[in-house]
Amino acid sequence: MGRWVERLKAEVAGMPEQIVVQFRGEGSGEADLTWGQRGSWSSMIHGGGFTEWTGGTMQLEEGRTVEGIAHMLAFVMSRHQGMRTTFRVETDGTPKQVVSDHGEITFEVYDAADDEDPAEIARVVRERYEAAPFDFTKDWPVRMAVIRHRGIAAHFVALYTHLVMDGYGFDALALDLKKLDYATGAHLAPPTGIQPLDLARMQSEPAMLRTSEANLRHWEQNLRAITPRRFGESGDPRDPRYWEATYRSRAIQLALPSIAERTKVHSGAVMLAAYAVVLGRVSGISTSVIRTLSSNRVRPGFAEAVTPVMQSFLCVIDVADKSFDEVVARAFKCQLAAGKYSYYNPLGLWDIQDAIDDERGEKADLSVYFNDRRRHAARGPVGEPVTEAEVRAALADSTLVWGPRSNDPDAICYLHVNPADGVAELNLRADTHAVSPADLEGSLRGMEELIVAAAFDPTTMTGVRSQAPVG
Repeated sequence: MGRWVERLKAEVAGMPEQIVVQFRGEGSGEADLTWGQRGSWSSMIHGGGFTEWTGGTMQLEEGRTVEGIAHMLAFVMSRHQGMRTTFRVETDGTPKQVVSDHGEITFEVYDAADDEDPAEIARVVRERYEAAPFDFTKDWPVRMAVIRHRGIAAHFVALYTHLVMDGYGFDALALDLKKLDYATGAHLAPPTGIQPLDLARMQSEPAMLRTSEANLRHWEQNLRAITPRRFGESGDPRDPRYWEATYRSRAIQLALPSIAERTKVHSGAVMLAAYAVVLGRVSGISTSVIRTLSSNRVRPGFAEAVTPVMQSFLCVIDVADKSFDEVVARAFKCQLAAGKYSYYNPLGLWDIQDAIDDERGEKADLSVYFNDRRRHAARGPVGEPVTEAEVRAALADSTLVWGPRSNDPDAICYLHVNPADGVAELNLRADTHAVSPADLEGSLRGMEELIVAAAFDPTTMTGVRSQAPVG
């Protein structure tokens, strides 16, 4: 495997086979960014130009061919305007989306040796794609590769920038691929779901702007109710500054059904509540302020849309001197509000933030996030009830793995709850200047400890007392 890593890192000219795919689709022109695109654009600009990607690697079904992947790429590019989008920045700094109705795109084919693992090669190619520079004015927002092993297309890499697709958009794309005949490239049904150019026009109409203004009033209420800062200096700042850890816990997975059933909520609310509690413990501030992500897919035409429509909502959760069940109820109410009020023009939100910051003479830090990637699985059953002894025995199986470290600007805390078989998988990134590595690890283990305790004791308290704000 070592020689493959070195060859890929060296980017030897002509190493992979280059397959050029022609495409043509409906719709072209320039427009303002959609609200979802604006959020992703802001994240990219404030992150120093770092591009985030969705997608990954997968083992190909038996019988899939390189030709079939070429048909698939042409299908994706032709049907979805976002895949045919580049971006232009006007002289005043305003970004525009530029949709083309035709063009060509290249994907790569790597041939693994007989004794090499195509899955591992796919992983390395993915990492290379994620790290490679992205020119949003020229590059198509899609990167694909096929790994061939012993003459057979074995693994596949596909990445899409968050500028044109969110996680639910990826699901919509996967569903749309069922309308492709891989052998011939034929489209078996027309595309559905709103397209970015139409969405941009719709979001500029008076009715939609009124919806945005109404929803932003809820943002303003929350912003005025909080203090600007909740974290001081960690006492253990590191370089690189931003650290990441992934915690896999079978005990959490086993404990969740008891709490969800007792409190009559889905497991995502339980996870959010536990996150709010550990943030209160680390920060010393009893009111946790968390941006939770809402899919916005319940709106007409959005479920099938291959474009970013996910946006955030500010959850303000007081965890002081309360039982965990009370915090779960508050977290659930926040998630309901997020589903209702998370559709808005980000430009309006930034104006509100600036005005409040100017009044206070201090910029509010809103960079704590929660993202439940389990999506619908978070709302369904997570398993049959088990005994306390079984749950506590499972604690021995928990694992913590440290991930990448970086100096690229990032959030103070960003918790992802990932889909995983048989375990709860928590991925936490944190700014060590505000949250020490020990507190990062302690937060993950603390969520487990709290959820396991609360599963069998409805009187379990948060252990957080009311505290004065920082600054």
